[in-house]
Amino acid sequence: MTAIRNRVISALALCCLMVVTGCAATYRNHGYVPPEEDLQNLVVGVDSRATVDDVIGPPSLSGVLADGNYYYVRSRVREYGMFRPQVVERRVLAISFNDNDTIANIEEFGLEDGQVVPLARRVTDSSVVSNGFLRQLLSNIGNINPVEGFGN
Repeated sequence: MTAIRNRVISALALCCLMVVTGCAATYRNHGYVPPEEDLQNLVVGVDSRATVDDVIGPPSLSGVLADGNYYYVRSRVREYGMFRPQVVERRVLAISFNDNDTIANIEEFGLEDGQVVPLARRVTDSSVVSNGFLRQLLSNIGNINPVEGFGN
């Protein structure tokens, strides 16, 4: 009898342990922002784009144009159980350049500096996507005007 009781208690303890560990938060890190020590080696107005590439490396994101600014982005995302993932930390380092490819400004931003900007695709939705083939076919039956079919 005590052996069965010990097994039941062990099974309950194991289930409780699995529930507790399943609800633990996990963190994912994305991107790269160079450390402050490396940024101290860059001089605004003196160093060029090539120097930035050598000292801290090329960015994962750059401006829209070929000679655009550099953007280094690092995010930390917390996933907790069944809840939606939440960005708990974001650092953006922006290095802008002058016309002669020297550093114009170095700025750093975080979540506390503004609102999170959701990225959205700029694609026009068509009404065809929401309706299936049969629904489109059957919905056109009432739209036919026999007079238009025979001309004037």
